[in-house]
Amino acid sequence: MIGRLNHVAIAVPDLEAASEQYRTALGAKVNAPQDEPDHGVTVVFIELPNTKIELLYPLGENSPIAGFLEKNPAGGIHHVCYEVDDIIAARDHLKASGLRVLGNGEPKIGAHGKPVLFLHPKDMNGTLVELEQV
Repeated sequence: MIGRLNHVAIAVPDLEAASEQYRTALGAKVNAPQDEPDHGVTVVFIELPNTKIELLYPLGENSPIAGFLEKNPAGGIHHVCYEVDDIIAARDHLKASGLRVLGNGEPKIGAHGKPVLFLHPKDMNGTLVELEQV
C-alpha cells in the first residue's frame, strides 16, 4: 500500500541556521521557508536525489513543534512521510487494522498541496508517520 519515502521531517530550533548548514556544509538545494498555518509550522524542504528532508520550525504558540522542541531542545527527527495512491483507502485499511489516525481522521492539505494524514506513533513503533497522497 505505501509507496516511496517522500521525506524525513526534522524539528529544528533555528530554521535559518539549519537551512544554511544544509546549503553550505552539505551542498544541498534548499527551498525557501513556507508557513503552514493549518499545521502550526514553518517548513523548508531540502531536495535530495531520492527524497526530501523537511525542516520544521514552530509557527505560533500552539505549534506541536514547540512542544517537541521543549522536550528535545537540540531538535531531532519528528516524522517520516510515505506516499500512497489513495489516502482514503489507506486510511480505511489502517483503521480496520487497528491503527489510530490523528485528528478527526480526515485528510488535511499538507505543505506540498496534497492530502495528508498522520498515524499515532504508539501504533507505529514509536514513530510518527505521515501519509501523503500522490
